[in-house]
Amino acid sequence: MSTETAKKPSVLFVCVHNAGRSQMAAAYLTALSGGAIEVRSAGSAPADSVNPAAVAAMAEEGIDMSAEIPKVLTVEAVKESDVVITMGCGDTCPIFPGKRYEDWELEDPAGQGVDSVRPIRDEIKARIQALIAGLVPATN
Repeated sequence: MSTETAKKPSVLFVCVHNAGRSQMAAAYLTALSGGAIEVRSAGSAPADSVNPAAVAAMAEEGIDMSAEIPKVLTVEAVKESDVVITMGCGDTCPIFPGKRYEDWELEDPAGQGVDSVRPIRDEIKARIQALIAGLVPATN
């Protein structure tokens, strides 16, 4: 592992199904951080596939999530992450000392159309932009 890789902050997004909110957050963080942050997402009870309305809403932003698949939350994923952001997974997220935890209260896009998912997507984008500003040192 290079020293550059070791210094890269890592963020894990967790929700119940890993099909909407956590997938959109991970996609935004990957796209907007330009590779400066290692990104993971998982669910406590993963769905079979990513929410099609979330995929459509992100496609409007030029971000392709169509190949993503929901992943199960593992203790290792939490241990390997510097920041763990939960989105309605309650007590199912393991807690480790020394980790930064945030709980983002976001409406669940499950079962909603793209019109209802857009405001959730936009709120996630704003939170991601603030998260990046706090994790990546300014280059100017």
